[in-house]
Amino acid sequence: MSDVRVRPVEGKRDVRRFIKLLWKIYRDDPNWVPPLLMDRRKILDTAHNPFYKHADIALFLAEKDGDLVGRIAGIVNHAHNKEHEENVGFYGFFESVNDQSVANSLFDAARRWLRSKGVTAMRGPANPSVNDDWGLLVEGFDLPPVFMMPYNPHYYVDLHETYGLKKLKDLYAYKLSKDRVFTEKFVRVAEAMKERQGLAIRTINMDDFENEVKRIKVLYNSAWSRNWGAVPMTDEEFDYLANDLKKVVVPELVLIAELKGEPIGFALTLPDLNIALKHNRHGWLIPGFIRLLLHKKKINWVRIITLGVVPEHLRSGAAAILFYETGRRGVTLGYPFGEASWVLEDNVMMNRAAEFMNAELYKKYRIFEIPV
Repeated sequence: MSDVRVRPVEGKRDVRRFIKLLWKIYRDDPNWVPPLLMDRRKILDTAHNPFYKHADIALFLAEKDGDLVGRIAGIVNHAHNKEHEENVGFYGFFESVNDQSVANSLFDAARRWLRSKGVTAMRGPANPSVNDDWGLLVEGFDLPPVFMMPYNPHYYVDLHETYGLKKLKDLYAYKLSKDRVFTEKFVRVAEAMKERQGLAIRTINMDDFENEVKRIKVLYNSAWSRNWGAVPMTDEEFDYLANDLKKVVVPELVLIAELKGEPIGFALTLPDLNIALKHNRHGWLIPGFIRLLLHKKKINWVRIITLGVVPEHLRSGAAAILFYETGRRGVTLGYPFGEASWVLEDNVMMNRAAEFMNAELYKKYRIFEIPV
């Protein structure tokens, strides 16, 4: 049996090979959506991505018989450890051919590097953090991923479990459709709740984008402060993300809930651009824009990326009303389907809200952990 060689990524050429391995792993997978190469470079750019101001990362490549067969990253997110008073490291960007020896060698490399950093456990996948791609797909392989959600082959689950990685937490993705959600009861209850609570729902003001981002930043870091694994985003991180999303946002689907003029919650929903980007097989930027233009009218899904309410107003009904308003406005704009993702398996309030809307739990993602 041939030996697997795992080595650190060194230089721009290796970074390109690290990124392009995706095209080898997924070339025969009809559900895979090629990412934009530019986006993959940005997320790994330690010089400009503000995440790396509070995190360390090491990239590794696996080779066998002279062929590139896998990749992985070891990550220490110091902001996470400070926020949660933990001493854990993360692995991410894992890709491998269907060969347990390759997967074992990759996991071993990440664990050794994390051990050298003094952490006690390896958790993931984090690509590279909870505020980016998060989790391994473990159920729901029959459909492509929606925009900004991870995707992987089914055999990755076996590679993880055989190595000894154990489930830590599952994340849920719910499918929403207008025919199931907008029952007479749901509309009646949502409208009555909105009137009773005196909540105002408004859309983002793109002419005041900078100040709106500041308001949403406060809401985001407050609303998610009690969520498992959540790490507040720095001003620089939030601005970095907001500038990217500004290019694709639909203002009518970025909603802010206000109570007596005070913002208390918000929801960010984006069209499922993957429906168009799936046809951009090489991941190039200009062809990607062309595909978006050509297939724009075929995009009939949205993804509810974030929806939250500040802790002191959790029982106001604002979350349910934001769900309702997002769905109502989405249907009006021509999006009859949507995905709400991700939701923690033990987030009772959000899971009940999904059930109330007759949402279908159709995909699951998993966070794994192993001592180093």
